[in-house]
This record gives sequence, C-alpha cells and structure tokens, in this order.
Amino acid sequence: MKPYELTLNKLYELQKFGIKLGLSSTKNLLASLGDPHRDLKCLHLAGTNGKGSVGAMVEAALLQAGVKVGFYTSPHLQRFTERYRINGQEISQRQVMILAKAVWSVVDEREPPTFFEFVTAMAFEHFKRQGVELAIMETGLGGRLDATNICRPLTTVITNLGLEHQEFLGNRLSDIAYEKAGVIKRGVPLIHGVMQPGARRLVEETAARRRAKVFRRGRELRFRRRPDGSFDLFGRLWRLKGLSTNLSGRHQPINAALALGALEVLSEKGLPLQPQHMVDGLDRVHWPGRLEQWPTPKGQATLWLDGAHNPPAAKALLASLAQIRAGRKPLVMVVGVMADKEIGELLSLLLPVADRVIYSRPVYQRAADPQMLAEAAPNGAPPASIEPNLGQAIKQARRLAGKEGMVLITGSLFTVGEARTLLGGGSTRDLQ
Repeated sequence: MKPYELTLNKLYELQKFGIKLGLSSTKNLLASLGDPHRDLKCLHLAGTNGKGSVGAMVEAALLQAGVKVGFYTSPHLQRFTERYRINGQEISQRQVMILAKAVWSVVDEREPPTFFEFVTAMAFEHFKRQGVELAIMETGLGGRLDATNICRPLTTVITNLGLEHQEFLGNRLSDIAYEKAGVIKRGVPLIHGVMQPGARRLVEETAARRRAKVFRRGRELRFRRRPDGSFDLFGRLWRLKGLSTNLSGRHQPINAALALGALEVLSEKGLPLQPQHMVDGLDRVHWPGRLEQWPTPKGQATLWLDGAHNPPAAKALLASLAQIRAGRKPLVMVVGVMADKEIGELLSLLLPVADRVIYSRPVYQRAADPQMLAEAAPNGAPPASIEPNLGQAIKQARRLAGKEGMVLITGSLFTVGEARTLLGGGSTRDLQ
C-alpha cells in the first residue's frame, strides 16, 4: 500500500469514534500545534443547505480580487484532497501526509480525536502554514459544538434552517436554530437567510445578546429575478444588476444574496473587494455535484447530478427541475440514499416527478440497501427496478432514457461522488 493510502486509512480509522460534539478536543489539538487558528482571518459558514455554494461564490469573488483564499469543506465527493483548497486548488497528497503527521504527533491517546476533529485541525494548520489571507470554514454538523467553531471569524453566515441530524441536534426547528446560532460571535457581523419566524427570532435574539450586527436576506440583502433568467442583487453597499452565475438552479440567487452580504462585510474589514469582483466571480464559480449537468454527446439523454440528501435540498432540486429538464421525456432517476437520512420523506418528494426509478447505492458503509429504498417508496411511485451496482444502474438509466430523455442521479452526495468517478470525473476515489 502506498504511503498516501496508509495515511488515509489511518485517518478513516478515527471514524470508529463516531461523532462527538464539543470543542475541548479540537482546542487541545490546536493548542499543541501552537494555536494556528488564532491569527487566521476566517469566514464561518453554517446552515442546513447552501453552505458550499455560498462559500464557493465568496471564494470566486476573492480570487478575482487577488486575495489568497483557503476553503475547508466537507464531505468530499471523490477525493479527500477536495476538503482543502487554496486559490481554488486542492491540497496535494504530499501535503496531506505532512499535515497528518504533524497532527498525529500531538494527539493525546487519552483523548483520541474524532475524524472530523482531526481533519479540522489539519485545515487550520494548513491555512496558517500557507499564509492565506482569508479562510472559509464550513461547519460539519450543527454549529455550537462543531469543531470549526473554534475559528475567529470576520463575519459569520447562517444560510438557512431545516430539520437535519436530529439524533444530534434535536427534533424541533428551535433546537436546530439554537445549535446553528451557536456560531454567532460577540461583535462579529451575522449574515443569514433563516426564514421561519420562530427560528429567525431565536437567531436574531442571540445576535442581539452578543452585539453582532445582523444583515438578513429579504431585508438588507435582496434579489430580484429577471424574465431572461438573470437576476439583480441589492445589498447595503452594492447594487448589482443583470447578473448570471455558473451554478444552476432557481435557488442560486438566494445563495448569491448571502454571498453578497459576506463580501460587503469583508470589504469593510479591509479586504480589497469591489462589486465587479463578485460579478466576475459569479460567472466563474464552480461547485460540482450540486445540480450539475454532465457533458454528454449530442443525441443522447441529458444527465444531471444533484446530491439532494435531505428534504430542503430535494425541494430546491424540484424547484429547478422544469428548467433543467426542458421538456425531455422520460425522466429516469437513479436514487441512492444514506441509511440515516429521512428516507421516506425524501422519496416522497423526489419520486413523483420521475417516469422510471432505479434504486442503487454507492460503495459506502452508511448507504441504504436498495431493497430497503424500494420498500420505503410511497404509494403510486413510478415503475422501478433495483440495481445495487451504481455503474450498472447508470448504464440502465441511460438506456431507458433513450435519446430524448433525461437521467437524474440523486439522493446523496456520496452517490453523486461515486457517479462522477464512474462517469470519468476523476482518476481516484477515496470515499469512506
């Protein structure tokens, strides 16, 4: 086994410790590394959906401004190295090995870190070593007790809220809001897109107690769609009209409004940002696996991938479906879902729009058995088949869709990641 593979295997062994919410282990790790996070300027991203898209938009604008920007995100689609980007470039395998060795050298065996705590410590150390001017840090789960919450942000973004990870975060939306609001820091401006009145009130009351200025979607940050598919953005400082973005979906102007709020604050904090940097960034932003059209030869079914892994993400996908489908029939859906997700609700949302369904799964231990998915399908679901091998499922879907149809691969980012590799979107695959 190659040294890099040995490094990853040792990291993935930490998954046996599961998910452990709390900051003490991460604080101790970072203290032993010399507290690399203390002098690191950050943007902290939390929320149920849209974190990655907002982060990618901010990253793209900062790149246009010539700012050296780091981006830490999870999970990865295909390669572990996707989790750490600087100026849009993934970390090298050699750097992963060097960082992992550095963090292992300070691990206290009496307090073994979880996988996410360890790889988050690697992120802070990497960005400090590389001298990034801003690090975009995406939460892994929740916020208040998430390992990333040790960062010291210039601004904080909470994208939206929905029921998720209820076994860890609670069963009520107010529970989720409490956990997400835990990322709000004293005196640090908050940009948010929380729309549910009770949850919004909780978030904004938390911000008020911590004397954090609040810039809300729909109030200080607004967008307007145009008939031609472009949109306008209106912030406190910038008014941008006739915009387009490289990302597909009706929800992207919402994400862009939140990115605008973050960029305005960052400009006030001294980063050399101008409105045109955002305009150009939106045209160049790339965020794979989220309403992504895969290149296909002319005369074949169109193929789309979307990692809709929870009900809010499924609703966002459905809102854009007519636009991306463009009248193509039949729609053949390949579905693979993680066993710990809201399978019944997810399938009830997704399946009615399909003409045919193929239940499959990625090669991943958390993936639900396709037979279980078939049994959880709602009454009246479209005709379906079971194909556990994802590669064979995609071939079958393309055959069923014919020349005039559309294939949609969805249900999980893990499913989409493996599909991208099978379709030729990467030479390596190290999902665990």
